Amino acid sequence: MTEKTYKKIVLAYSGGLDTSVIIHWLKEHYGSEIIAVTANVGQEDELIGLEEKALKTGASKFYLADIEEAFVYDSIFPTLKAGAIYENKYLLGTATARPIISKALVNIAKQEGADAICHGCTGKGNDQVRFEMGIKALAPELDIIAPWRTWEISSRDEAIDYCEKHQIPLKVSRETSYSKDKNLWHLSHEGLDLESPLNEPKYDSILEMCVSPEQAPDQAAYVSITFEQGVPVAVDGEEMDGVTLIKTLNAIGGEHAVGILDMIENRLVGMKSRGVYETPGGTLLYFAHEQLEMITLDKETMQHKQELAQKYAKLIYNGQYFTPLKQALDAFVDETQKTVTGTVKLKLYKGNMIVSSVDSPYSLYSEAFATFENDEVYDQNDAKGFINLFGLSSVIQAEMQQKTQFGKLADQVSVYSQEGMQA
Repeated sequence: MTEKTYKKIVLAYSGGLDTSVIIHWLKEHYGSEIIAVTANVGQEDELIGLEEKALKTGASKFYLADIEEAFVYDSIFPTLKAGAIYENKYLLGTATARPIISKALVNIAKQEGADAICHGCTGKGNDQVRFEMGIKALAPELDIIAPWRTWEISSRDEAIDYCEKHQIPLKVSRETSYSKDKNLWHLSHEGLDLESPLNEPKYDSILEMCVSPEQAPDQAAYVSITFEQGVPVAVDGEEMDGVTLIKTLNAIGGEHAVGILDMIENRLVGMKSRGVYETPGGTLLYFAHEQLEMITLDKETMQHKQELAQKYAKLIYNGQYFTPLKQALDAFVDETQKTVTGTVKLKLYKGNMIVSSVDSPYSLYSEAFATFENDEVYDQNDAKGFINLFGLSSVIQAEMQQKTQFGKLADQVSVYSQEGMQA
C-alpha cells in the first residue's frame, strides 16, 4: 500500500507507452485525480489525439501547454549562443527542452492546487534528473512521483503486457518500439538493435527528419543564415521568428542529410548509452554561428568562451538549468555576442557543410594585415622582438639545464631517442 495520499497529481504526459501505463497505475495505487499535461515543444503529429486518449485512460483533465516559443528563445538560442555541445557531439536536443517543460508542469500544478508531479522517466536515464531538478528549483513544496523507480514493471515488454491486460490502447509494438524523443530541435532513437554498438543503424527505416546521404540530392545546395547578436533571424534573406526559422532549416538540412549523429554518450547516472540523433536545422545553426564567431570575436574571448561552453553543456545535460552558475554564464555569453552579427553562406552536399562565405560589419579579419602580398601596415621585423620575449622563459630554462644535472639527463634521453630512431 502507498503510504502517502494525494488529492491531485499532475502527470507529464506524452501519450507514449510509459505515460499510458502510468495514468492507470496512479489511479490504481493512489486513487487521485490525474491531470495530464502535454507540453508542445514541436512534436507536431505526435500531439494529435492526446487529449482524447488521456481522458479515456483515466485523466480527469488535459492541458496542452504551448511552450514552443519559450523553448526556442529561453533554451535553444541561449545554448546555441554559448556554443554548448555535450561531449563535442550532442546538440542537447532532449536536455534543452526539459527545464522549459518542468516550468510548465509547475505552473499548472500550482494553478490546479496539485500535491505532486509525476513523470515517466526511467531510473536509468538522464531525464529523471532534469525534470526533478527543475521541479525542485521552482516548487520545492511539491512531491515528485517516479513510477519506474517503484513499481513492479521492469521492462518495456512488461509495460506492454500491462497495457494489454488493462486494455490501454498503444501505437507501438514489441518489434518497433524504439524509445524516441521528438521536438522542434531534434529526434532521438534508442533501444532495440541500437543497444549493440555492433549494429549499423537502419537509417532508411528509422530516419524521419533527415534522409540518408545515399538518398540526398546529387547536386549541392546553398543556404544563407543571418544572425543578430548571436541569434539567428533570417534564412536566405527572409526574416523569420525563431520557431519558423528552425523548421525551415530542418527541412533544408534534412533534405541534404545534414545532422545525423550516431553516438555513444556518458549518461549522468554513470552508464554509457547509444542513440541516433537527427538535428538538421540545429547542426546548420551551430556550424554557421561558429563561423561567424571566428571573424567577430577576439582571440582571448573566443578561446575562453570555448572552454566555458563545455561547462555550459554539462549544466544543461545534467539538468542544472535553474542555477546561479547558469545565469552567470548566460550573462558572459550575452556580452560576447554583441558583435556576432552577420551572414554565413553554407554549401550542403550529402551530409557535408562547407563554408561558402562569411560577412559581418564587426569583422576583425583584416585582409590588409593577413595578405601574403605587399602591405604597408605590418613590419615583419617586429616579429623578431616578439619572439625573443615570447621565448625568453625557454632560453632561461635551457641555460639552467646546461649547467646542471638536468641537462645531463636531457642529453641521455636525446641519445636514447636517436638510437631508437636508428634502430
